[in-house]
Amino acid sequence: MGSGLSSFLLMCSNSTSSVSSVSPESNLGDLPESVVGSVLVYLNPQEICRVASVNRAFRRASTAEFVWESKLPKNYELVLSRVFDCNELGLNCCKKDIYARLCAPNSIDGGTKKVWLDRGTGKGCVLISSNGLAITGIDDRRYWSWISTEESRFRSVAYLQQIWWFEVDGEVEFPFPCGTYTLYFRLQLGRSGRRFGRRVCNSDHVHGWDIKPVKFQLSTSDGQKAITQCYLTNLGKWHLYQAGDFVVEDSKVPMKVKFSMTQIDCTHTKGGLCLDSVLIRPK
Repeated sequence: MGSGLSSFLLMCSNSTSSVSSVSPESNLGDLPESVVGSVLVYLNPQEICRVASVNRAFRRASTAEFVWESKLPKNYELVLSRVFDCNELGLNCCKKDIYARLCAPNSIDGGTKKVWLDRGTGKGCVLISSNGLAITGIDDRRYWSWISTEESRFRSVAYLQQIWWFEVDGEVEFPFPCGTYTLYFRLQLGRSGRRFGRRVCNSDHVHGWDIKPVKFQLSTSDGQKAITQCYLTNLGKWHLYQAGDFVVEDSKVPMKVKFSMTQIDCTHTKGGLCLDSVLIRPK
C-alpha cells in the first residue's frame, strides 16, 4: 500500500502540473469531495492522514463520514455499545473520532479487560487481566500473591510460588468483527524486578513445568473447541502461549469464549510462574 500511496501522490502532483498548464483557474483542489473520498477509501488510515495535506479538497475528503465508516467494522455500533455507555461518546461524534476512540485501548468490565480495534485489520482485540480470571487458590498467600509491575498493562500480575493443583479459567463475551482470532496466555517463568536500575529475574521458585505439559483449552458459544498442550520453558521472558483459534462468521451476535489453562497432575508441585493476562487478537 505504501508504494501505491507514492504512485497516487505522484499522479496528483503530475495532474496538478498538467491541469495548471491548461487552465490557471482550475487545479486538483477543484475535485469534488465525493470523488477524492472514493479514492481515499482504498487507503489505510495512516495514508489518509498523510494525503490530507495535499490540498483543501483532500483535507475535506479526509474527514468525510463515508471514508472513515469504511475503516470501521460492519458491527461497529455493537462494539460501541459494548465499550461505551450511551452518553460517553456524545450524539455528534463523527466517524473519524469513533474510529480513533475504538483503536485506543478501552477498559471494560470494571477495568479487568481492555479492548481495541486492530488498526491494520479493523478487527477486535481483547486483553483480560489476571485479576479477571478464576485462579484456583488465588486467595491463599501460601500459593499465590499479587506483584506490582510496569511490565503489565494492568500494572500487576499473579505470581505462583508453589501449588499441586494448577487451574486458571476465564471467559469473555464480545461482538467480534468477522474473522479468525487466536487466544494466548501471557506468562513468564520467574519473578522479574529491578536491581541497580537493571531488569533481573529471580528463578528460585521455578519448578515442575518440565515434568508434565500444561493444557490450554478454549470453547465458543457456537460450538468451536481447541486444545493445545506444551511444556513451559521460556525462563525469565514474557511469552505468549497459544491456546487455539476460533472463527467469527456472524458479527451481529456477540461471541462468548471460554478458556482455561491447567496442570492438575498432583504427583508433583509446580511454581515460580507469573500470570499476566489472556490476549485475543486477529490471526
